[in-house]
Amino acid sequence: MTERNPGIRLSVIVPVGPRHEDISELYAEYCRGLDPLRTPYEFVFVVDGPHRDVIQGLQALINSGAGNIIMVVLNRSFGESTAIMAGFERCSGELILTLPAYHQINPEDIGKLVTALERKDVAVGWRWPRAGGVFEKFRRAAFHGLVSRVTGMRLHDLGCGARALKRAVLQELSLYGDQHRLLAVLAHRQGFSVAEIEVRQSERDRFEGVYRPREYAHFVLDVFTVFFLVRFTKKPLRFFGMLGATMFAIGALVVLYLVIERIAFQASLADRPALLLSALVVVLGLQLFALGLLAELIIFTHARHLKDYQGAQVIHYPKAELPRAAREARAEKTAAL
Repeated sequence: MTERNPGIRLSVIVPVGPRHEDISELYAEYCRGLDPLRTPYEFVFVVDGPHRDVIQGLQALINSGAGNIIMVVLNRSFGESTAIMAGFERCSGELILTLPAYHQINPEDIGKLVTALERKDVAVGWRWPRAGGVFEKFRRAAFHGLVSRVTGMRLHDLGCGARALKRAVLQELSLYGDQHRLLAVLAHRQGFSVAEIEVRQSERDRFEGVYRPREYAHFVLDVFTVFFLVRFTKKPLRFFGMLGATMFAIGALVVLYLVIERIAFQASLADRPALLLSALVVVLGLQLFALGLLAELIIFTHARHLKDYQGAQVIHYPKAELPRAAREARAEKTAAL
């Protein structure tokens, strides 16, 4: 991690992936939205892969005298989550702002996200009103409904790349894959306060392409990954034990039924696939339960190094002055030593 600049209070991380627009124009718009805050800020552009046009544009900005730009170039594409963490390792501000490398929100609303950190730890953008066709609205409603049902947290705009958060949040989280979309859920799990802030959608925020089925599958898998991290990271036996016990009970009941049928009705078991299937279910249930016990043992071994809370405030009471007799007794004891 590079040395921090104490004069910078706000760091703006811009991950630049395959979808990006003119960096010079985007930089000027973002500066126009940040200048009214009257706080020292810096830009950390993380070029996620070999985007030569972006590198040349950033180099031209730096050569023109823009002294608040840091450029980080990754040797290949690692994804937006990794790019955000790479930018975080090199930024200096106590407040972090992530912005997309394309026009997504009205730049005049950027300040609303930053000022929200006065009362919250994380502020995520919610583009409203939101443009889009019938299919887009259905897709967004389905995804956000899935996240709400799985994680228990109601969000409205997981795809918005404009987020403001305090430095302590990213110090506690480790993003990978496509978990940047679910950053608010992970932060909420750690005990940080989260708020959605309505921002105006940019008139140029239009995605004309079509998402590949693989991307939908990746998103659903990421949702269930976060579900497991949120619910069962510190209590794996509740997940594996419940699943294993259920499978064991089903398999055992089927075996018991077959045994009773064999004893009471002289039914043959040699040509009964149900016997083999139920026995496999019983064994699988025992294995899942044992896996949960092993995971609990690992968690217990490392429990002292794990922290799943965030202290909001610590208040120290003033030290009471000792009575005179007690002070004299302590002084005599110290002198005797």
